[in-house]
Amino acid sequence: MSAVHLTVTPPGPIRFGTDGWRGVIAADFTFERLFRAAGAAAKVLARTYGDNGSRRILVGYDRRFLSEEFASITAQAIQAVGLEAQLASNYATTPALSWAVHEQAALGALVITASHNPGQYSGLKIKGAFGGSVPGSVTAEVEALLDQGFTPDLPDSSSAIARFDPWQSYRQMLRQKVDLAAIQAAIASGRLSVFVDVMHGAAAGALAQILEAPITELRSDRDPLFGGGAPEPLAANVTGLCQRLGDGVDTPLAIGFVFDGDGDRIAAVDRSGEFLSSQVLIPVLIEHLAARRSCPGELVKTVSGSDLMPKVAALFNIPVTELPVGYKYIADRMLSQTVLLGGEESGGIGYGSHIPERDGLLSALYLLEAIVQSARNLGDLYADLQARTQFQSTYDRIDLPLADMSARDRVLQALQTQAPQAIAGLEVISCQTIDGFKFRLSDGRWLMVRFSGTEPLLRLYCEASSPEDVQETLNWAKDWAQRC
Repeated sequence: MSAVHLTVTPPGPIRFGTDGWRGVIAADFTFERLFRAAGAAAKVLARTYGDNGSRRILVGYDRRFLSEEFASITAQAIQAVGLEAQLASNYATTPALSWAVHEQAALGALVITASHNPGQYSGLKIKGAFGGSVPGSVTAEVEALLDQGFTPDLPDSSSAIARFDPWQSYRQMLRQKVDLAAIQAAIASGRLSVFVDVMHGAAAGALAQILEAPITELRSDRDPLFGGGAPEPLAANVTGLCQRLGDGVDTPLAIGFVFDGDGDRIAAVDRSGEFLSSQVLIPVLIEHLAARRSCPGELVKTVSGSDLMPKVAALFNIPVTELPVGYKYIADRMLSQTVLLGGEESGGIGYGSHIPERDGLLSALYLLEAIVQSARNLGDLYADLQARTQFQSTYDRIDLPLADMSARDRVLQALQTQAPQAIAGLEVISCQTIDGFKFRLSDGRWLMVRFSGTEPLLRLYCEASSPEDVQETLNWAKDWAQRC
């Protein structure tokens, strides 16, 4: 039998990306490293939010491989640094855990999840006492503490860890956010059909329990490998749901929802089987909240969001703020300003009337309410907004894997020192650099190039007037990056 040769690369320092630390299980994300990271995070949470008088930090987890065991280690680390840990009694979505922090007035929460990453990953998200993702200054303190060699003392094995139910209060709160009776009546009368693809994730069973009405759920079983893919709400990952609605439904109104692995992000599928990203959903939600619910506040969007969003906001005289990619920036804005809606291209949408946290289930409820109150499907609502703004576009994003960090450095250096003056044969009019490099071209289309905060990927985004223009631009960007 031939010998097996393994190349073992020591893990690098623990670093937090746009929302948490993530790593490959058993390589980067190990029990020992998690114990250290959780202990450091607990100390920083106490230092940052301790004025609220609490000593309690909640611990939650998703349905990934070893999530329960990782959560137990996290709770032990919290207690090892002299704080009180409460461990969720079952898997839950990240927004449910953030709500629990707010409701219990806790110091924060440590959540075991790798969100949308493939099955070989796990991760740790840090939530602050306000019920949302902590700012970068907090994660920087955690990293600095770890870089100094911080390791908690071994915990007292006889110390019991309290449990809490992450679902009951959260479900009840969501039911009060919308006209639940109208949605239930539409389903019961046969006017509305609701489908949901939970992608084997932590949102399994949640929407049906909130609605207390019959819906059709796909991929609700626990599969830590996610069918060999990733639990990310992208069109390529939900062909089954698209086909299910595309084959036809009997009701005049129908909608399919898609939630990512920890339930904080959403996409949808229209009655016709067409995939609807948050680039479509956010404009519809802006209209619903402003016109039907008369909710106040500004629109906060990330730099990768569609140009349709500010155009719809202008219909209702809603001010717009644009921020870097990452919901923590939106959450920080929500803490100081009145915000109608905060949304990002990747499916994270949150509301100023809620905690400063993206919430896929609440977004689904608002979209259901919009469908029922307007008696129109989401695709029709979106087409109406395009007509009213006289703006039609196509959007797409591709993720380009990079060979290694040196390849990343070459692309970054080229962007910084030799940024293209023309893209796909069109002149570059401007370049925005609040996050990555966003190039606006002479015909109105834009291309954005940025690096993933959690994976060795180059993310390429484009919005243009036609699918052909989008693909032409993305293909150009891909070829350019590979030549660097």
